[in-house]
Amino acid sequence: MNGRHFILAITGASGTIYGLRLGGELLENGARLSLLISRAGFAVLKEECGLDWGGSAAEIQQELCVHFRASGKNLRYYAEDDLSAPIASGSAAAHAMIVAPCSMGTLSRIACGNSGNLIERCADVMLKERRTLVVVPRETPLHEVHLENMLRLSRLGARLVPAMPAFYHKPESLDDMVNFVVGKALDMLGVEHRLFKRWGDNDSEQ
Repeated sequence: MNGRHFILAITGASGTIYGLRLGGELLENGARLSLLISRAGFAVLKEECGLDWGGSAAEIQQELCVHFRASGKNLRYYAEDDLSAPIASGSAAAHAMIVAPCSMGTLSRIACGNSGNLIERCADVMLKERRTLVVVPRETPLHEVHLENMLRLSRLGARLVPAMPAFYHKPESLDDMVNFVVGKALDMLGVEHRLFKRWGDNDSEQ
């Protein structure tokens, strides 16, 4: 795990806690993390999590390092309009990318190859370089266009992990439900974790 480079994008769908938890888990496991947050993502982080991150990219970088208790060596923030960032190039592609949560607008643009910002460009790079792209869509109910876009992404090789918590592990808190979805996303990345009890584990029946 040490040295693996992941891109994490937080967009404007409800459920920004999923992205925060994923970032924390990856950093705790020794990964190098490039973090992207859309303008709508910042608004939802403030509304849902009380995190009012703003200012210059350097100021946001500092706030993120404090929040995640990480150093600039392991955590790097890029603004969504920074298309000159190294991660925008296939020659500097990360090992994998996670979009969590993923709004239907972002999902649609990724599925269509419409790279209007750094989040969408990085996702496009993952697909063209045949690297792992994990998308955590958060919307309900879904209409036909949503479903068609998810099918298109799946056929392109992306791995979809809808934010659908399970109950067989007997969650006792909101954290338990968040951890289930985050754990499923980490499974798609090949990252070991103990965020939830798996079906069939002896402890799950206690």
